[in-house]
Amino acid sequence: MWYFLNVIFNILNKKIYNYFPYPYFVSVIHLFVGVVYCLIIWAVGLPKRAPIDSNLLKLLIPVAVCHALGHVTSNVSFAAVAVSFTHTIKALEPFFNAAASQFILRQSIPLTLWLSLAPVVIGVSMASLTELSFNWTGFISAMISNISFTYRSIYSKKAMTDMDSTNVYAYISIIALFVCIPPAIIFEGPQLMKHGFTDAIAKVGMTKFISDLFWVGMFYHLYNQLATNTLERVAPLTHAVGNVLKRVFVIGFSILAFGNKISTQTGIGTAIAIAGVAMYSFIKARMEEEKRQMKAA
Repeated sequence: MWYFLNVIFNILNKKIYNYFPYPYFVSVIHLFVGVVYCLIIWAVGLPKRAPIDSNLLKLLIPVAVCHALGHVTSNVSFAAVAVSFTHTIKALEPFFNAAASQFILRQSIPLTLWLSLAPVVIGVSMASLTELSFNWTGFISAMISNISFTYRSIYSKKAMTDMDSTNVYAYISIIALFVCIPPAIIFEGPQLMKHGFTDAIAKVGMTKFISDLFWVGMFYHLYNQLATNTLERVAPLTHAVGNVLKRVFVIGFSILAFGNKISTQTGIGTAIAIAGVAMYSFIKARMEEEKRQMKAA
Protein backbone atom coordinates (compact mmCIF):
# COMPACT_ATOMS: atom_id res chain seq x y z
CA MET A 1 0.00 0.00 0.00
CA TRP A 2 2.92 2.32 0.77
CA TYR A 3 4.35 1.79 -2.73
CA PHE A 4 0.96 1.95 -4.45
CA LEU A 5 -0.04 5.24 -2.80
CA ASN A 6 3.42 6.72 -3.43
CA VAL A 7 3.32 5.89 -7.15
CA ILE A 8 -0.23 7.24 -7.57
CA PHE A 9 0.70 10.42 -5.69
CA ASN A 10 3.75 11.10 -7.89
CA ILE A 11 1.86 10.54 -11.14
CA LEU A 12 -1.19 12.61 -10.13
CA ASN A 13 1.03 15.34 -8.70
CA LYS A 14 2.94 15.72 -11.97
CA LYS A 15 -0.27 15.71 -14.02
CA ILE A 16 -1.55 18.63 -11.93
CA TYR A 17 1.67 20.58 -12.57
CA ASN A 18 1.21 20.09 -16.31
CA TYR A 19 -1.86 22.36 -16.19
CA PHE A 20 -1.43 24.17 -12.85
CA PRO A 21 2.29 25.01 -12.30
CA TYR A 22 2.06 26.42 -8.76
CA PRO A 23 4.10 24.12 -6.48
CA TYR A 24 3.92 26.35 -3.38
CA PHE A 25 0.11 26.37 -3.42
CA VAL A 26 -0.10 22.65 -4.25
CA SER A 27 2.26 21.91 -1.31
CA VAL A 28 -0.15 23.75 0.98
CA ILE A 29 -3.07 21.70 -0.41
CA HIS A 30 -1.16 18.44 0.25
CA LEU A 31 -0.76 19.38 3.91
CA PHE A 32 -4.21 20.98 4.28
CA VAL A 33 -6.04 17.85 3.10
CA GLY A 34 -3.88 15.75 5.43
CA VAL A 35 -4.59 18.02 8.41
CA VAL A 36 -8.35 17.90 7.78
CA TYR A 37 -8.10 14.10 7.58
CA CYS A 38 -6.20 14.03 10.92
CA LEU A 39 -8.79 16.26 12.61
CA ILE A 40 -11.59 13.97 11.40
CA ILE A 41 -9.95 10.74 12.60
CA TRP A 42 -9.15 12.42 15.93
CA ALA A 43 -12.81 13.45 16.23
CA VAL A 44 -13.97 9.84 15.83
CA GLY A 45 -11.16 8.50 18.03
CA LEU A 46 -9.24 6.50 15.39
CA PRO A 47 -6.69 7.02 16.81
CA LYS A 48 -7.33 8.98 19.98
CA ARG A 49 -5.52 12.33 19.94
CA ALA A 50 -2.43 12.28 22.11
CA PRO A 51 -2.02 15.36 24.33
CA ILE A 52 0.81 17.75 23.54
CA ASP A 53 2.61 20.18 25.85
CA SER A 54 4.95 23.13 25.27
CA ASN A 55 8.09 21.02 25.70
CA LEU A 56 7.04 18.50 23.07
CA LEU A 57 5.92 21.33 20.78
CA LYS A 58 9.40 22.87 21.00
CA LEU A 59 10.89 19.53 19.94
CA LEU A 60 8.47 19.04 17.03
CA ILE A 61 8.68 22.57 15.55
CA PRO A 62 12.22 22.12 14.06
CA VAL A 63 11.17 18.74 12.62
CA ALA A 64 8.06 20.28 11.07
CA VAL A 65 9.94 23.29 9.64
CA CYS A 66 12.46 20.97 7.93
CA HIS A 67 9.59 18.77 6.74
CA ALA A 68 7.84 21.83 5.26
CA LEU A 69 10.97 23.13 3.51
CA GLY A 70 11.82 19.68 2.12
CA HIS A 71 8.25 19.16 0.96
CA VAL A 72 7.99 22.52 -0.84
CA THR A 73 11.37 22.23 -2.56
CA SER A 74 10.54 18.66 -3.66
CA ASN A 75 7.38 19.98 -5.30
CA VAL A 76 9.23 22.86 -6.96
CA SER A 77 11.54 20.23 -8.46
CA PHE A 78 8.64 17.97 -9.50
CA ALA A 79 7.03 20.92 -11.28
CA ALA A 80 10.26 21.87 -13.07
CA VAL A 81 11.65 18.51 -14.28
CA ALA A 82 10.63 14.89 -14.88
CA VAL A 83 9.53 12.94 -11.79
CA SER A 84 12.17 10.28 -12.54
CA PHE A 85 14.93 12.91 -12.54
CA THR A 86 13.84 14.43 -9.20
CA HIS A 87 13.87 10.98 -7.60
CA THR A 88 17.31 10.29 -9.05
CA ILE A 89 18.64 13.48 -7.41
CA LYS A 90 16.87 12.58 -4.17
CA ALA A 91 18.81 9.31 -4.19
CA LEU A 92 21.67 11.46 -2.84
CA GLU A 93 19.86 11.81 0.51
CA PRO A 94 21.97 9.05 2.18
CA PHE A 95 25.11 11.02 1.27
CA PHE A 96 23.79 14.11 3.09
CA ASN A 97 22.71 11.93 6.03
CA ALA A 98 26.18 10.43 6.32
CA ALA A 99 27.82 13.87 6.10
CA ALA A 100 25.51 15.25 8.79
CA SER A 101 26.18 12.27 11.06
CA GLN A 102 29.94 12.67 10.63
CA PHE A 103 30.30 16.44 10.88
CA ILE A 104 27.25 17.62 12.87
CA LEU A 105 26.42 14.73 15.20
CA ARG A 106 30.13 13.77 15.46
CA GLN A 107 29.39 10.12 14.79
CA SER A 108 32.15 8.03 13.26
CA ILE A 109 31.19 6.82 9.77
CA PRO A 110 33.19 3.75 8.60
CA LEU A 111 35.15 3.95 5.36
CA THR A 112 33.06 1.13 3.85
CA LEU A 113 29.93 3.27 4.26
CA TRP A 114 31.56 6.26 2.57
CA LEU A 115 32.82 4.05 -0.29
CA SER A 116 29.30 2.67 -0.83
CA LEU A 117 28.12 6.25 -1.47
CA ALA A 118 30.58 6.77 -4.34
CA PRO A 119 28.31 4.99 -6.89
CA VAL A 120 25.41 7.20 -5.77
CA VAL A 121 27.33 10.41 -6.46
CA ILE A 122 28.75 9.08 -9.74
CA GLY A 123 25.35 7.77 -10.91
CA VAL A 124 23.51 11.02 -10.11
CA SER A 125 26.25 13.01 -11.87
CA MET A 126 25.96 10.82 -14.99
CA ALA A 127 22.16 11.10 -15.02
CA SER A 128 22.24 14.88 -14.53
CA LEU A 129 24.70 15.53 -17.36
CA THR A 130 22.45 14.02 -20.02
CA GLU A 131 18.96 14.38 -18.49
CA LEU A 132 16.71 15.72 -21.24
CA SER A 133 14.46 17.59 -18.79
CA PHE A 134 17.36 19.11 -16.80
CA ASN A 135 17.11 22.67 -15.51
CA TRP A 136 18.78 24.33 -12.56
CA THR A 137 15.55 25.10 -10.69
CA GLY A 138 14.63 21.41 -10.58
CA PHE A 139 18.17 20.30 -9.69
CA ILE A 140 18.82 22.87 -6.94
CA SER A 141 15.36 22.42 -5.42
CA ALA A 142 15.87 18.65 -5.18
CA MET A 143 19.26 19.22 -3.52
CA ILE A 144 17.73 21.65 -0.98
CA SER A 145 15.08 19.01 -0.31
CA ASN A 146 17.83 16.48 0.45
CA ILE A 147 19.45 18.85 2.94
CA SER A 148 16.11 19.70 4.57
CA PHE A 149 15.15 16.06 5.04
CA THR A 150 18.62 15.36 6.45
CA TYR A 151 18.09 18.00 9.13
CA ARG A 152 14.59 16.62 9.70
CA SER A 153 16.21 13.27 10.54
CA ILE A 154 18.63 14.96 12.95
CA TYR A 155 15.87 16.86 14.76
CA SER A 156 13.65 13.77 14.75
CA LYS A 157 16.23 11.92 16.84
CA LYS A 158 16.00 14.70 19.44
CA ALA A 159 12.20 14.62 19.31
CA MET A 160 11.79 10.89 19.94
CA THR A 161 8.83 10.48 22.30
CA ASP A 162 6.48 7.81 23.59
CA MET A 163 3.76 9.24 21.34
CA ASP A 164 2.69 6.90 18.53
CA SER A 165 3.82 7.65 14.97
CA THR A 166 0.31 8.51 13.73
CA ASN A 167 -0.08 11.31 16.28
CA VAL A 168 3.48 12.55 15.78
CA TYR A 169 2.99 12.83 12.01
CA ALA A 170 -0.36 14.57 12.52
CA TYR A 171 1.19 17.26 14.72
CA ILE A 172 4.11 17.69 12.30
CA SER A 173 1.64 18.12 9.41
CA ILE A 174 -0.29 20.82 11.28
CA ILE A 175 2.83 22.82 12.10
CA ALA A 176 4.23 22.36 8.57
CA LEU A 177 0.97 23.67 7.08
CA PHE A 178 1.32 26.97 8.95
CA VAL A 179 4.96 27.19 7.79
CA CYS A 180 4.02 26.67 4.11
CA ILE A 181 1.13 29.14 3.86
CA PRO A 182 3.12 32.45 3.97
CA PRO A 183 5.56 31.52 1.12
CA ALA A 184 2.63 30.37 -1.04
CA ILE A 185 0.87 33.71 -0.54
CA ILE A 186 4.05 35.73 -1.14
CA PHE A 187 5.42 33.88 -4.18
CA GLU A 188 2.25 32.72 -5.93
CA GLY A 189 -0.70 34.60 -4.41
CA PRO A 190 -0.89 37.45 -6.97
CA GLN A 191 -0.54 35.10 -9.96
CA LEU A 192 -3.15 32.71 -8.57
CA MET A 193 -5.69 35.46 -8.05
CA LYS A 194 -4.95 37.04 -11.43
CA HIS A 195 -5.05 34.01 -13.74
CA GLY A 196 -3.81 30.80 -12.03
CA PHE A 197 -7.17 29.43 -10.92
CA THR A 198 -9.09 30.62 -13.98
CA ASP A 199 -6.54 29.11 -16.38
CA ALA A 200 -6.64 25.72 -14.62
CA ILE A 201 -10.45 25.66 -14.54
CA ALA A 202 -10.59 26.64 -18.22
CA LYS A 203 -8.28 23.72 -19.10
CA VAL A 204 -9.82 20.88 -17.06
CA GLY A 205 -13.03 22.21 -15.49
CA MET A 206 -13.89 23.09 -11.89
CA THR A 207 -14.89 19.56 -10.84
CA LYS A 208 -11.69 17.86 -12.06
CA PHE A 209 -9.50 20.66 -10.68
CA ILE A 210 -10.95 20.39 -7.17
CA SER A 211 -11.04 16.58 -7.37
CA ASP A 212 -7.38 16.38 -8.43
CA LEU A 213 -6.27 18.67 -5.58
CA PHE A 214 -8.28 16.69 -3.03
CA TRP A 215 -7.02 13.28 -4.12
CA VAL A 216 -3.38 14.33 -4.48
CA GLY A 217 -3.57 15.63 -0.89
CA MET A 218 -5.11 12.39 0.34
CA PHE A 219 -2.55 10.22 -1.44
CA TYR A 220 0.28 12.41 -0.10
CA HIS A 221 -0.89 12.13 3.49
CA LEU A 222 -1.78 8.44 3.38
CA TYR A 223 1.49 7.32 1.75
CA ASN A 224 3.50 9.27 4.34
CA GLN A 225 1.35 7.94 7.16
CA LEU A 226 1.65 4.34 5.95
CA ALA A 227 5.40 4.74 5.44
CA THR A 228 5.75 6.02 9.02
CA ASN A 229 3.56 3.25 10.45
CA THR A 230 5.29 0.53 8.41
CA LEU A 231 8.88 1.59 9.04
CA GLU A 232 8.13 1.85 12.76
CA ARG A 233 7.37 -1.88 12.80
CA VAL A 234 10.08 -3.46 10.65
CA ALA A 235 13.74 -4.35 11.04
CA PRO A 236 16.43 -1.95 9.71
CA LEU A 237 17.28 -4.25 6.79
CA THR A 238 13.62 -4.41 5.72
CA HIS A 239 13.47 -0.63 6.04
CA ALA A 240 16.53 -0.30 3.78
CA VAL A 241 15.16 -2.64 1.13
CA GLY A 242 11.79 -0.87 1.25
CA ASN A 243 13.26 2.57 0.64
CA VAL A 244 15.37 1.43 -2.31
CA LEU A 245 12.56 -0.51 -3.99
CA LYS A 246 10.16 2.39 -3.48
CA ARG A 247 12.40 4.71 -5.49
CA VAL A 248 12.77 2.10 -8.25
CA PHE A 249 8.98 1.72 -8.41
CA VAL A 250 8.36 5.47 -8.58
CA ILE A 251 11.00 6.09 -11.26
CA GLY A 252 9.82 3.14 -13.36
CA PHE A 253 6.11 3.91 -13.19
CA SER A 254 6.63 7.65 -13.79
CA ILE A 255 8.57 6.89 -16.99
CA LEU A 256 5.76 4.57 -18.14
CA ALA A 257 3.00 7.02 -17.19
CA PHE A 258 4.50 10.09 -18.88
CA GLY A 259 6.51 8.43 -21.64
CA ASN A 260 9.60 10.39 -20.59
CA LYS A 261 12.49 9.94 -22.99
CA ILE A 262 15.77 9.28 -21.23
CA SER A 263 19.20 8.92 -22.74
CA THR A 264 21.22 5.72 -22.32
CA GLN A 265 23.66 7.54 -20.05
CA THR A 266 20.81 8.84 -17.86
CA GLY A 267 19.41 5.31 -17.56
CA ILE A 268 22.81 3.86 -16.64
CA GLY A 269 23.47 6.69 -14.18
CA THR A 270 20.10 6.17 -12.49
CA ALA A 271 20.74 2.42 -12.18
CA ILE A 272 24.21 3.03 -10.69
CA ALA A 273 22.79 5.55 -8.21
CA ILE A 274 20.03 3.17 -7.09
CA ALA A 275 22.55 0.32 -6.74
CA GLY A 276 24.72 2.60 -4.59
CA VAL A 277 21.75 3.46 -2.36
CA ALA A 278 21.01 -0.25 -1.97
CA MET A 279 24.63 -0.98 -1.03
CA TYR A 280 24.68 1.88 1.49
CA SER A 281 21.35 0.79 2.99
CA PHE A 282 22.46 -2.83 3.41
CA ILE A 283 25.76 -1.85 5.08
CA LYS A 284 24.10 0.64 7.42
CA ALA A 285 21.32 -1.78 8.32
CA ARG A 286 23.87 -4.47 9.14
CA MET A 287 25.78 -2.02 11.35
CA GLU A 288 22.58 -1.09 13.21
CA GLU A 289 21.72 -4.77 13.69
CA GLU A 290 25.19 -5.48 15.10
CA LYS A 291 24.82 -2.56 17.54
CA ARG A 292 21.44 -3.87 18.64
CA GLN A 293 22.83 -7.36 19.22
CA MET A 294 25.76 -5.96 21.24
CA LYS A 295 23.37 -3.97 23.44
CA ALA A 296 21.20 -7.04 23.94
CA ALA A 297 24.27 -9.09 24.87
